Amino acid sequence: MTPRVMIVEDEEPLTLLLRYNLEAEGYAVESVARGDEAETRLREWTPDLILLDWMLPGLSGIELCRRLRTRPETERLPIIMLTARGEEAERVRGLATGADDYVVKPFSVPELVARVRALLRRAKPEHVATVLKAGDIELDRQSHRVHRQSREIHLGPTEFKLLEFLMQSAGRVFSREQLLDGVWGHDVYIDERTVDVHVGRLRKAINRGRQLDPIRTVRGAGYSFDETFARTQ
Repeated sequence: MTPRVMIVEDEEPLTLLLRYNLEAEGYAVESVARGDEAETRLREWTPDLILLDWMLPGLSGIELCRRLRTRPETERLPIIMLTARGEEAERVRGLATGADDYVVKPFSVPELVARVRALLRRAKPEHVATVLKAGDIELDRQSHRVHRQSREIHLGPTEFKLLEFLMQSAGRVFSREQLLDGVWGHDVYIDERTVDVHVGRLRKAINRGRQLDPIRTVRGAGYSFDETFARTQ
């Protein structure tokens, strides 16, 4: 089944950005701009996860979260709160109301997508693939093993995360900055050339002889996992 995500956010540019990235990950996305409209919609349709803004017209996100936790059909629904409130007391309040995670704006979109994936993996493991397959490459998230045909590929932790990040969004071009945020995290301050070094190591590990290189360098833009390679499964 395709995981379903509801975005409850009144900032249209942010909603469009989140929708684009989540749909690129394979999620079915629905968005609502008002808290009261979201409450009405959630009585008709229950997603697998909600991205919920704190400050909303009609009904605040914190109040909507509280109400959802009182209903049997949504008491365990995964909720990630999005807010500009970064103070510890506000984070505690959001989590105490029932949010499962809390992300302060501005945030790294790749990191948020990773949090969505991690929360779904815990709450609804049947919706998150543990094995990624593309062409003749297979990556097992649980065992942290990678195989190409019958050969096991030994990768360091960073190269493994880099390959996983690229494979799960085959065809999408990521800038070096986006890869730094998605693989290393936005709180790590390292040079963007570090990405080039690790991409080189990854290529050396997965490619042997005349095997096709699935990692595409896009001049002036960054890197992507070639979508045509991903379709040759």
